[in-house]
Amino acid sequence: MLTTLLVLTAAVQEPEINCDDAMTQFELNTCTYRAYERADAAMNAQWKITSRRMKQNDANIDRRHDNRAGYFDTLLAAQRAWLTYRDKHCANEGYAMRGGSAEPMVINGCLAQLTAARTKQLQELIEEY
Repeated sequence: MLTTLLVLTAAVQEPEINCDDAMTQFELNTCTYRAYERADAAMNAQWKITSRRMKQNDANIDRRHDNRAGYFDTLLAAQRAWLTYRDKHCANEGYAMRGGSAEPMVINGCLAQLTAARTKQLQELIEEY
């Protein structure tokens, strides 16, 4: 029984793919997904930095004269709206290959590109302050 589990575990593990020389659609889809994962991790790291700075900015607001939403609350609302936009936009972009084996590649490429651009926006936002 243990041997069977080891064989099944080995079969489920992700195959080695050289993304610098991806040739099959499966490889291309996998590599674009990996690029998206890297972009998403970078954005999440930047989010922590930017949101921390926005919370610091909120601490300096004189609430006697300003009752508008704070830096962090507006950033959070914008991020949530942006995530919805990104996901819907990229799904729509993927429709160029709707139902085809290249649809995931198009979607993943779009996700990676927009996510990297958002990371830059989050970086620039704190550079302004």
